[in-house]
Amino acid sequence: MALPPNTPVIVGVGFVQEPSDDPTQCAEPWQLMERAVRGAVADAGSSALLAQIESISVPQGMWEYRNPGKLLADALGRPRAKSILSDLGVLQLTLLSDLCRSIAAGEQHVGVLTGGEAKFRDLRAAITGHAVSSTEQPADTPPPDAHLTSSDPWASDLESRAGLAGPVELFAIVESALRHADGLDVERHRDRIAELYSRFSDVAAANPHAWRRESVSAAAIRDPSPRNAMLAFPYTKRHSSQWNVNQAVAILVCSAERAERLGLRRDSWIFPTAAAQSKHVVPLAQQRRLHTHPGTVLCGERVLALGGASTRDLAAAELYSCFPAAIQSFARDLAIPESCPWTVTGAMAFAGGPYNSFSLEGVARMVEVLRAGGPGRRVGLVSNLSGIFGKQACALFSNVPNPDGYRYEDLTAVVAERDRPVALDGDYVGPATVVGYTVVHAGGVPSHAIAVCDTPGGERTVVRSDDGAVVERMMREEFCGRGVQASGAGFTLGA
Repeated sequence: MALPPNTPVIVGVGFVQEPSDDPTQCAEPWQLMERAVRGAVADAGSSALLAQIESISVPQGMWEYRNPGKLLADALGRPRAKSILSDLGVLQLTLLSDLCRSIAAGEQHVGVLTGGEAKFRDLRAAITGHAVSSTEQPADTPPPDAHLTSSDPWASDLESRAGLAGPVELFAIVESALRHADGLDVERHRDRIAELYSRFSDVAAANPHAWRRESVSAAAIRDPSPRNAMLAFPYTKRHSSQWNVNQAVAILVCSAERAERLGLRRDSWIFPTAAAQSKHVVPLAQQRRLHTHPGTVLCGERVLALGGASTRDLAAAELYSCFPAAIQSFARDLAIPESCPWTVTGAMAFAGGPYNSFSLEGVARMVEVLRAGGPGRRVGLVSNLSGIFGKQACALFSNVPNPDGYRYEDLTAVVAERDRPVALDGDYVGPATVVGYTVVHAGGVPSHAIAVCDTPGGERTVVRSDDGAVVERMMREEFCGRGVQASGAGFTLGA
């Protein structure tokens, strides 16, 4: 069928990684991103595209560039290209949906998204003692032309008071709620998530862009060892996103009219067909059910409706995979059928999890997978979260355009109506019921237990125990659904 001229099309993707152990031979993040953009241009099949890039969108990384889009624009010979920066806390898929909406509205024709990190370079520099430097933009560098910010809380004050300091601990609490919902005992559940991640490692082994391309046994993932410390029960290091990578990715999007004018190969085009997102934030301790999220359910339902698809149409998915609880909760809430792979990258523990740009890696790999599929319509879904399921987004892609054009919907207000936060009571004393918990480890040794609990009055509290006997029991027995005695910040098992 004839395409509307402003139909957004992904015409090129680029991947870069540098696994060298010599940090002096590795590029810094913006240089990796530049190479990824050039790779995306080459993948599109026309060097003329480089001179037509109108915007460069970059999600904030661990680096400290004032205006990474400007660095890239100058290096790419596009000094007038609009620079866009999104902060941590902004959904990574937002940059893509914004670009697609801009193209669909006729506001621009060509834009590129890119993200990357060089944390492995930094790690190797620290280990070897070989200093490396990074570009420092002058203080008078102009700010990005567009800056997407987020001031939403990562966690509640009560969670912080209890010592919930990092994502691994918070997602481990979600994991316990998933285990309880599935009715599994502690050991069988540990086996299941290790087997799941072992299968993901097989996917990564077949992904040419994965950071770690080797299959890992379930036992090597499940059981702690000197190279695989337990971090927050039941999560070991190999369950966790791998940030120490030298990786970059780029996605080149242009209007169908511009792609046709440049003579780009039609058989390599992949269409972003629909996207939905919710920016309604509820901290973990205030979520009514820790293992399932209204924002995910609604985004999934709506993106499929907007894209004219159902879960049965999905050839593949890339569900966000910072920790096992994330990918499992997405699969549950989106009702992904068993016939649909949950990841095309191999997940963040194996494919690599550059700090705030992995969803771009997932989209780019999905493009390759959809291109390589057989005849007929092929549909892929990519999901993303921010915080501890505080925000959710889903996007659909296909080798066939959406007859209704690119569709997008912000469901924040709808989700806010359905997902009301539970009130917190950090001073509560009395009986309480555990809804999620973990045992935090330090140096591979059990340190303390943290539990999110319901009170009889319908409020929530977050409590901690440093009792070694309690800590050990909570790694052997299921405590979700069981009663404890809360005493302000602490808890005991009671009689």
